[in-house]
Amino acid sequence: MAESLKSLNLEDLFSSEGPLSKIFSGFKQRNEQLEMAQAIESIIESDESICIEAGTGTGKTFGYLVPALKAWYLSDKKVIVSTGTKNLQDQLFYRDLPNMRDALKVSPKVALLKGRNNYLCTYRMEQSLDSGQFQSRTMVDTLAKVKAWSGQTKSGDLTQCKDLADNDPLWPYVTSTNDNCLGVECPDFADCYVAKARQKATAADVVVVNHHLLLADMVLKDDGFGELLPDADTVIVDEAHQLTDIAHAFYGQRLTSRQVMELCRDTELEALTTAKDDRQLSVAVRRVEGAVNEVRLELGEAGKKINWQQIATPKLQTALKDLEKELLALCERLERHASRSKGLDSCHRRCEESLQALSLFNSTFTQSETDKAYQGVRWVETYRNGFAVLETPLNVSESFSRSRNEHAARSWVFTSATLTQADDFGLFKEELGLSEAKDLVLPSPFDYGQQAILHIPRHLPDPRDRAYIDSWQRQVLPLVEANSGGTFVLFTSYAALNKVKELWLEKLDDKKVFAQGELPKNELIERFRDAGDAVLLATSSFWEGVDVKGDALSLVIIDKLPFSAPDEPLIEAKIQAARKSGKNPFFDIQIPEAIIALKQGAGRLIRDYDDKGVLVLCDPRLIANKYGQKFLKSLPPMKRTREQSVVIEFLHKLSQEIDSNG
Repeated sequence: MAESLKSLNLEDLFSSEGPLSKIFSGFKQRNEQLEMAQAIESIIESDESICIEAGTGTGKTFGYLVPALKAWYLSDKKVIVSTGTKNLQDQLFYRDLPNMRDALKVSPKVALLKGRNNYLCTYRMEQSLDSGQFQSRTMVDTLAKVKAWSGQTKSGDLTQCKDLADNDPLWPYVTSTNDNCLGVECPDFADCYVAKARQKATAADVVVVNHHLLLADMVLKDDGFGELLPDADTVIVDEAHQLTDIAHAFYGQRLTSRQVMELCRDTELEALTTAKDDRQLSVAVRRVEGAVNEVRLELGEAGKKINWQQIATPKLQTALKDLEKELLALCERLERHASRSKGLDSCHRRCEESLQALSLFNSTFTQSETDKAYQGVRWVETYRNGFAVLETPLNVSESFSRSRNEHAARSWVFTSATLTQADDFGLFKEELGLSEAKDLVLPSPFDYGQQAILHIPRHLPDPRDRAYIDSWQRQVLPLVEANSGGTFVLFTSYAALNKVKELWLEKLDDKKVFAQGELPKNELIERFRDAGDAVLLATSSFWEGVDVKGDALSLVIIDKLPFSAPDEPLIEAKIQAARKSGKNPFFDIQIPEAIIALKQGAGRLIRDYDDKGVLVLCDPRLIANKYGQKFLKSLPPMKRTREQSVVIEFLHKLSQEIDSNG
């Protein structure tokens, strides 16, 4: 078969009788998938870039893997595939790529590479074991299990360790960060899992990464091991709609309380072994920890995102200046001991960097508007036990374009099911500096006219009305009750979710009602899928990446249009900048971003050729306001109705079909 890659064209490879059909059960030719593959083949040959919106059901993974592997086989062109999440990385590496290699009978070297915080650091694990300093007995027990697992693992990928949950507080005790990694000077470097993973990636023909790692490589370049990622001829960015937000974070600066507290913990661990004679080092650590806690106290309640200038109270300024003073004292004491060990030297460097970052933010308090040359926003985010201070650029187009031009790859593919607003790539290209990139819109092969109904309920009040939540939930409740399959309700706020949850737990006594936060995301989705007729209430992170096919999901309800909160610091700053440049921020920023989010949420409904269901959009602005047409034109071409009776009849017929097929 591999030899035939030289003679077979893409039409042959993607035909219903072609090699893919021999491996992938139910595979059939999709014109959209073939068109995508042909476009990518052309882009790779001509060293160009392209943005591709591939509607749900196109099969974009095969659409880019086949031409990429063909280019590797014929021309030895290496490829990096970047995905939105670690779950998608695993799916590509453990399922899609092995099956594709079997189908095409080729054997490229393939590597999976994640961020360093996913890999076990044996040095830090042993250091933690020796210190005996833990928050609870449970952490001690979990560490013992991780230690046992470390003797069995080959990859060191801690996501494969079943005894370590995603939110376990032990993670920082057994992993390294950019800050605390000792690099080649680490005594365990010869057995370092991060180094081994990167060495394997360097020798690979296909490397699967995630967007955070791709951006880290493009922005930071050096992480203690030289380049993070190997050179490649082609970079394929899947779920590319997520890239802009991630780029804003990477081209900015941040200092978190967690960084400072980890610095304190690592300094304490080093002091116990290599600086026992200086008791004042531990005192300095305690004083920094106390100063961090004082800042957190002054910042108030958790879950806030606030512009830096809006929180400049005298008490907070004093607390931040005190933290800066204590960090300086710790830095001076660490400087005395830096030569004693690589660990203390690393702590000293990290302390200097934290001090420099904090000084930058503290200087903002004394700056006038004319002093601020940077085009960005400085802001604070609070968590239950911590905080982050951030500087985020308003525009990353020039920075991303420059990084891309400096990258070895000459061909770039950006693809997602949601890159456009009414087939317009303008916003996506503008945000990432991709004006020269070609583009292609591929509609979904699904027959939405026959498979789905779009319902916009009548007589709903304005979403800002206090009675709005109660009004829409009463209107859609009969639909939920009439639906024999699963119901997915997507919210734009936790407050609305919690209110509806409380109401529906009483009224839906014959259906299981699940809510985000009760269980880990993957487990929650599995239970919802297994129930077959359950109700799942969820917010932001569930608007995308949830794939439930068949009868287990036949009704998707969206509470209102997903506009970003205009008082979030970055959104607020973008709005102000747009106004200053003569733009209309609502139409040029807020509507396009909301359209992308709505398309993601609506895309949860129809996931396969045999799926059928109803999409309910509760927001009356879709009809009452002229801009509603922009949203509706961006959605798949479903039949539309405002009549509840029509929807109930459709659901009843769907129930009968399920029964007859069952």
